Amino acid sequence: MIIFKKIFQKSRSKEDGIFFENIQKIIGFPPIELDFYKKAFIHRSSSKTDIHGNPMNYERLEFLGDSMLSSIIAAFLYNISPSGDEGYLTKMRSKIVSREHLNELGRDLNLLQFLDSKVPAQHFGENIYGNLFEALVGAIYLDQGYLYCEKFIENRVIIPYVDISKLEGKIISYKSLLIEWCQKEKRTFHFETINEINLQGERFFAVKFSIDNKVIAKARATSKKKAEEKACQRAYFAYQNKIDKK
Repeated sequence: MIIFKKIFQKSRSKEDGIFFENIQKIIGFPPIELDFYKKAFIHRSSSKTDIHGNPMNYERLEFLGDSMLSSIIAAFLYNISPSGDEGYLTKMRSKIVSREHLNELGRDLNLLQFLDSKVPAQHFGENIYGNLFEALVGAIYLDQGYLYCEKFIENRVIIPYVDISKLEGKIISYKSLLIEWCQKEKRTFHFETINEINLQGERFFAVKFSIDNKVIAKARATSKKKAEEKACQRAYFAYQNKIDKK
């Protein structure tokens, strides 16, 4: 086994050797099939295909990694929260695997450095970090199976980032929170969105959020979704005392 390992290491290119060492540092154990990890960082803009002509990029691994991450976090929460009902467990899992959190994980691991893409790195949005993290989880599962995948998520996600007491008070979406509160309190709410273009030709969305026909908050962002979320965050702080009582 040792002889075979030495032969295998010698047969790697210098570039593969560097990639192998970097991936090993990130996942905490040596990869077996390096091609899984290479694929986890191929962007669709590279237009690569496998020997059968199928598109070769990280998107299928991202799908797999998302499922594995959700499953492992669900099992973790089930074991540490014996009194938590389905609603509580679902909400806590959503907080741990939120897009914001996954982006943070991918950024902390500096996964963008491995991306094989024809698109310049500065043109990607924040979600690229979370996408690559999920693809990496998928690659680990295919390469080493469930137990190693679980080990990686425990060491890289659960131990350093998961604090149940803090997560219980964390708000994932201010928009969802405000809408739910308005519905419970039988208050009307309304979003008014206006497209704007600044002097540099960039498009922005200006949003006004109203409760009972009164404008509570305004916000601007590069997407309608972000602008609505930002406006709701400001509205939350304006109504925090009333909302937190419920």
